[in-house]
Amino acid sequence: MSDGGVLLIDKPVGPTSHDVVQKVRRKLGTRRVGHAGTLDPPASGLLVLCADDATRLLEYLVASTKGYTGEVVFGLATDTDDATGKVIASASASQLTDERVQSAVSALTGVIEQVVPVYSAVHIDGKRAYDLARKGETVDMPSREVHIHEFEVGAIQVEGEVARATFSVTCSKGTYIRALCRDLGEQLGIPAHMASLRRVAVGLANLSAAVSLEDFLASERPEQFFVSPESLLSEYPFISASTAMLERLSNGQRIPLRELAKPTPDLAVKETVMVTDEGRLALVAEVEELRGTLVLQPKKVFWKRG
Repeated sequence: MSDGGVLLIDKPVGPTSHDVVQKVRRKLGTRRVGHAGTLDPPASGLLVLCADDATRLLEYLVASTKGYTGEVVFGLATDTDDATGKVIASASASQLTDERVQSAVSALTGVIEQVVPVYSAVHIDGKRAYDLARKGETVDMPSREVHIHEFEVGAIQVEGEVARATFSVTCSKGTYIRALCRDLGEQLGIPAHMASLRRVAVGLANLSAAVSLEDFLASERPEQFFVSPESLLSEYPFISASTAMLERLSNGQRIPLRELAKPTPDLAVKETVMVTDEGRLALVAEVEELRGTLVLQPKKVFWKRG
């Protein structure tokens, strides 16, 4: 890939993900910047951005798993399920125990049904749910199946009638962590909400490799923070191709798998494949079946001769 790249930005609390994209666009002097998964303004942490040619990889970087840390508060529920909302229910959490919390956590681990928060961007009859909520309209929110791979809650800290605990979650994309905190309270019979949230992982991208937004914007060489897309796409099969094959693929021609250099991984129909040229991503292809033969069909071409 010759132009652009992937950025791992540590978003601070406050700006929207779109705000961050706009700042990065101005800094890099390009309109072609997009993100692989939004973060709400009250949340901080890892935001994966793609610039220029790399924006064509966004659909492959929207990872199936994401990791978060944060804090949950027991004893108070809010209309937004986080600390930005109005308190709508309260009850004493002074008698809450770690044992009860761990039992509730177990019930919310694995594949679960999650009701989408009222204050969310989900469309209800053509309108955003948060717009309807702000008007005071009551709507039936949809539920979705999500996978909570890991859910850990730390020791309870009681402060009068409320209790706090830190947590860490690894989950499928589309999971609302504030809804998970809300549901944890419901499991315990105590109102609860998410007090803070920090995203620490998106697929293979980790917060430890990210640059703060402040440092990125202050840099005289912002391109130094680009990371190779190859390092974040290793969950896909990688194969190398000769210049002659890349020439054919870049022209839209299909290549039979049997023509590839050996060894190659076992590939299945509809499988997405990353094709490299001397270790650099040259194109994205998909395996198809053509008259009984498995072939590579080019989908996204980055390779240029010379």
